[in-house]
Order: sequence, then C-alpha cells, then structure tokens
Amino acid sequence: MKVLWLAAHPEERSLNGSLKDEGLRTLRAHGHEVQLSDLYAMKWNPVVDADDFDHTPGARLQISAAAERAHGNGTLSPDIRAEQEKVTWADTLVVQFPLWWYGMPAILKGWFDRVFVKGFAYGINDPATGQPLRYGDGPLTGKRAMTVVTAGARPSSIGPRGVNGDLNDLLFPLHHGTFWYTGMSVVPPFFVPSADRMTPTTFEDTVDRLRDRLLDLPSTPPLPFRRQNSADYDPETLTLRPDLAPHTTGPALHYTETP
Repeated sequence: MKVLWLAAHPEERSLNGSLKDEGLRTLRAHGHEVQLSDLYAMKWNPVVDADDFDHTPGARLQISAAAERAHGNGTLSPDIRAEQEKVTWADTLVVQFPLWWYGMPAILKGWFDRVFVKGFAYGINDPATGQPLRYGDGPLTGKRAMTVVTAGARPSSIGPRGVNGDLNDLLFPLHHGTFWYTGMSVVPPFFVPSADRMTPTTFEDTVDRLRDRLLDLPSTPPLPFRRQNSADYDPETLTLRPDLAPHTTGPALHYTETP
C-alpha cells in the first residue's frame, strides 16, 4: 500500500500520538510506503480564503469556481498543492482524530475544505453521459479510506441504542459525504472508546487490534454504500427508489445492507 496518514491531535504524547506512531511503525515494518500529514505539527491553516486562489483583488470570491480555476491553472497555494500531491500518490488514506462535539477537530475539517476542491476531488462529469461522478464514482475512485477515531464515551453509549448515537451515523458525513462522494471505498472505522480511561493492558490490546486492521486493510470489505449512478436512485430527483427500504429513513437508506 501507499498510505497517507492524516493525523489531527495537538499532543504528541497523547493516546492519539501513540496510536499514530504504532500504526506508522507497523505499516513500514511490513513494507508499505507511508507519508504523514500531522496537521498540528505542520501548523496547518484550516481557513479557506482568497489567498488560496489566484483571485483578482476586489472581485467577488465564488469559492468553488475560484478553486476549480486555480486547480486547473496550477495556482492553488503551495500548501494545498503539496497535500493534493500526497493524496494523488496514495492508494489508501488513514484519517485519525479524536471525536470532538460529534465531529472532526476544526483543523481537520479545514484540511478537507482546502484540499478537496472542485476539479480535484469532485466536480467531474462522465464524458459519455454527462452525469456527475460522485457517491461511488469520482476523481478519487480506486482509493480506500479508513478512520481511526477515539472518544471518551464508554462503548455501550455509542451504538444503535446508545445515548451518543450509532458510530456509523456519527461518521456518515465523513464516510459518505466526503470519502464516498469523491469515489473512495470506505472500510469500517477503527474505534477506540473510553480513551481517557485506558490502562496499559487495554492500550496493548488496542495496539494489537490496530495492527491487525492496518495489515488487513487491502482485503477488508468496504461499507456497502449505494452508488448514485446506479438503478437505486431516480436520476432526476436523486432520491432512493420507493420500493427500496420503504420503511427506513436517515443514513441507513444509503446502505445496500446493514453495516
């Protein structure tokens, strides 16, 4: 594998820092190529603004159009271009972060905002049909993605009946709305609950599980999301056919089977 490991935690001595180090060590020891984007260590700028683009001062800034134009012209800011080169090089993305307020840390969200621009990660149409290539098709088709997520919540509270909700629902915006939208296959997340109550024994168990998941990544079945450009969706309304999952609502609609 060629793995881009994208990490977002401000403390190198944290559980996240330790898991990152163990994960990178495991991949390299087994002959995989790895690049690391440690966003806090890089002091990554998460804010989209006109400086990202070759933008005419004083003109109205239309983000997606400006980003697409700058990407096509090769005039995106150098830090964005460097990250896009890593994504292009990789066949696998590992995205690691603590779950803060039901989402990614702002620095990681800003990485996607600035790097996954139109023309690079989305905004491509099928030349034969004119259909937008997204949700299972797209510029990043052929790549795999896995999240490594820590949370302070106890395991029983994150699940179908847990007060914190189901993990697949919590990660749906990233898994489905970012990875799958751009064409990447999404393997089930590696989840570490009770992160602030970890003992040396549970840490070793967690590291063993992480090693196994990383080495099995190439053969792990992906989450069974439905492709937009399939017979499952009405091409005009982009809604699921009424005969499919008629009594289901929410994110569960968009899986071909329960993950």
